[in-house]
Amino acid sequence: MVDALWAPWRMDYIKTVADGPKECFLCTAALAPERDEAHLVLARTPLCLLMLNRYPYANGHLLAAPYRHIAEMGELTSEERTEIMDLLIHGQTLLERVMNPQGFNMGINLGRCAGAGLPGHIHAHIVPRWNGDTNYMSVVGNVRVIPQALEESYRLLAGAHRGLGFGV
Repeated sequence: MVDALWAPWRMDYIKTVADGPKECFLCTAALAPERDEAHLVLARTPLCLLMLNRYPYANGHLLAAPYRHIAEMGELTSEERTEIMDLLIHGQTLLERVMNPQGFNMGINLGRCAGAGLPGHIHAHIVPRWNGDTNYMSVVGNVRVIPQALEESYRLLAGAHRGLGFGV
């Protein structure tokens, strides 16, 4: 007998991948600063934002993106590039203070075949990593085990962000 590990929140993501996104969640978040908590936005600069990934690879997975809906690195202004890098550093600082990871994966996936879940709006990933956090759940079970609720991650990271006084 095989036990089932339920991950019903994944169905929303699976549908967006299969059908294509109806709207750009990064643009939606960028245009509504009054709804930052609902959109999981942790920090803003004049041109970019830092937010929790609603469909994370790991607990605390963050995204840094420009407000503008652009797809390519070459379309970023020098100011946007600087702000994204500043947000990546800020996100790493927040994660170190709140979650104590032993390492990080950071990167940008360009194009669907490279793993971009939202290929039309460029964004960078910050994925905290812990010794021993890799397992075969993703490979064998097509499931990721995330040990903390998204809302709890947001609460902890937002509290650390307010304590640092970063962004706009």
